[in-house]
Amino acid sequence: MSHIQLAADAPFVLRLAADAGLATHIVGASLAMLAGAVAIAAKKGDRLHRQAGNVFFAAMLAMGAAAAVTSPFLPDRFTAVMGVFIVYLVATAWAVVRRPAGTLGWVEPVFLGLGVAVAVAFEGLALLGALRHHGILDGEPAGVGFVIGAVALLGVLGDWRMIGAGGISAAARTARHLWRMTLALAITWGSFAGQPMAQPQALRGSPWLFLPALGLLALLAFWMIRTRWPRRARSVLAAA
Repeated sequence: MSHIQLAADAPFVLRLAADAGLATHIVGASLAMLAGAVAIAAKKGDRLHRQAGNVFFAAMLAMGAAAAVTSPFLPDRFTAVMGVFIVYLVATAWAVVRRPAGTLGWVEPVFLGLGVAVAVAFEGLALLGALRHHGILDGEPAGVGFVIGAVALLGVLGDWRMIGAGGISAAARTARHLWRMTLALAITWGSFAGQPMAQPQALRGSPWLFLPALGLLALLAFWMIRTRWPRRARSVLAAA
């Protein structure tokens, strides 16, 4: 994994904070991937699923916050914004199942603004990379920012509709929780697969490391069809 670039005469406290931030990011990501796998495998709604989900939520918050704080020093501006996006996804996904169906709390209005900021930041960084850095920004393809920014905008539109309706319930509530949590986990796996220095020596640089992220995206698509359009899901399964 990359090291934070600090001046040679940087204070010891700042260096210690930088190392603590990187350690928090690594530990949080590792714990989130493990807890996420348990939550997916466990029966939905059972005690194990809830406990694993709570661990996943806390680990993802720590990982995302650490990435947002430390990544600008790498420098990696896309990862910094992605850390904020992770926090947005898991916070809004967790909140919707912690309250009674059809109700709202303070999370939605506050994180609506955060989602808008994330979408604008991604699109702005992507545009900056496309116009001034030949399509590359901090070593990453600038076009990724356009795609993730569009996904963030979809999340914001969902927040807006939920707030306007005064809350959601039934299939819409389940779908909101599933797609945000699963996407956050897929991003985490994709980030791990794209950082050879964070991988075991035997697997370093292997394209197979992207399979969990791709599998999660496929699972996400299936869950959305099954949750929002159950009859269509049965038809797809019957055809398969």
